[in-house]
Amino acid sequence: MSSDTRVATPLSAALTREHHDIDAGIAAFVEGRDVAALTRAADALRRHIYLEEEFLFPPLRAAGLMGPVLVMLREHGLIWRALDRVQDAVELGGDPLPALDELAGLLDRHNTKEEPILYPGADTVLDAAAARQLTGFLASGRMPDGWVCAHAGE
Repeated sequence: MSSDTRVATPLSAALTREHHDIDAGIAAFVEGRDVAALTRAADALRRHIYLEEEFLFPPLRAAGLMGPVLVMLREHGLIWRALDRVQDAVELGGDPLPALDELAGLLDRHNTKEEPILYPGADTVLDAAAARQLTGFLASGRMPDGWVCAHAGE
């Protein structure tokens, strides 16, 4: 009889790793003006916001974490708009650093709340089906074309 001793990565760790990967892509742009790294980070950030709003936040809200989820949704709108300003500056040949500084500050404040408050719920609140859905999306999911976060227009 064979025994698989691998332990699945907790969803909280996978979500946190995405934060670090996004931050690294932004840092690569700041350090070397690597537009491809910024584009990958921007796409990953928008996808990450999508997966949270579509797969993670609904069960957390249903479990009673309405207040923290509402704060994160509002902050997603701020992050989305700051990211738009960064991308606009890069595309138009302007200086993206002021918008990048704003984005970095928003992400830092957001992530330092989200990781310890909401991400543990990914490991404890999500039922098996919701956890499989989120895990599957983390592995290979794509954000639908044209999707924008709930508070992008505010």
